[in-house]
Amino acid sequence: MSDNSNPFGGQFGGNSGQYTTSVQYGGAEPAKAVPGAAPAGGDLIKDTTTAAFAADVIQESRKQPVLVDFWAPWCGPCKQLTPQLEKAVKAAGGKVKLVKMNIDDHPSIAGQLGIQSIPAVIAFKDGQPVDGFMGAIPESQMGEFITKVGGKGNGAPPVAEALAAAAEAHAAGDAQTAADIYDAILAQAPETIEAIAGLGELLFEAGDAQGAEALLATAPEAKKDAPALAALRAKMTLAAEAAALGNPAEFEQRLAANPGDHQARFDLAMVQNARGDRHAAADNLLAIIKADRTWNEDGARAQLLKLFEAWGMTDEATLAARRKLSSLLFS
Repeated sequence: MSDNSNPFGGQFGGNSGQYTTSVQYGGAEPAKAVPGAAPAGGDLIKDTTTAAFAADVIQESRKQPVLVDFWAPWCGPCKQLTPQLEKAVKAAGGKVKLVKMNIDDHPSIAGQLGIQSIPAVIAFKDGQPVDGFMGAIPESQMGEFITKVGGKGNGAPPVAEALAAAAEAHAAGDAQTAADIYDAILAQAPETIEAIAGLGELLFEAGDAQGAEALLATAPEAKKDAPALAALRAKMTLAAEAAALGNPAEFEQRLAANPGDHQARFDLAMVQNARGDRHAAADNLLAIIKADRTWNEDGARAQLLKLFEAWGMTDEATLAARRKLSSLLFS
């Protein structure tokens, strides 16, 4: 996915620091769509002032490398570089920190460092400037620069760790960071099914079903039926079906008049699922199964199994409904 097609660009307010997982994935090119989880404390990226420069940069760089982005509001290339640099730093997940300095408000530090044009990025380590670049550079070079400055350490952590960080960010409501991490993974390992599914789900939740479909299409042919992808497809299909059903009040009225109206109960379950009320949706389908297993050629049970697939095998609603289904079928 290109940055231009990414619906996450600036759409979500980041909540970095609201959760604890810290991950770096490959020092990666932040790349195609969107990168990473901030370490606990939420200070991976910050603005600084002349007065705070010594603490934010000099002292902090004795703990880990710090990149200083010198910019100004009137600088067009700065507007291009800074968001990409932030993504690259997020993708590194704590390998480096980023400090931004507006030279219009705070010109003295840039002058002392001999910076004559912006954007300019200077890397500090152990209290000293050690490397840097001027002007906008490709995102891939940003990843390489951060790896060079921050070092490879013990190498990239397992993909599973990065996926866990993305899932944690998603659960914390930080869709942007989750999307960033998934994209950083896909930039390095484009066939990672869990990352395709995770980013696709974020796109779908953001209202970009077409983008989610396009991303699903990038999965390797041999893995297109993987459970994570199948779950997302099932979720999208169910949402489309529910959207075509109409107002749930109509089905509730029909059930009030006739509790045996299985079609109304079935349709109500679909709407409830689309609205996130999984337990109610499952209970209505279970009620149909209990009353008439043969209705619509065992259609209620078949639909319940589709919900299980969409929700995931370990989802609380799946586990609860599966226990109830087993009781109905085998007791």
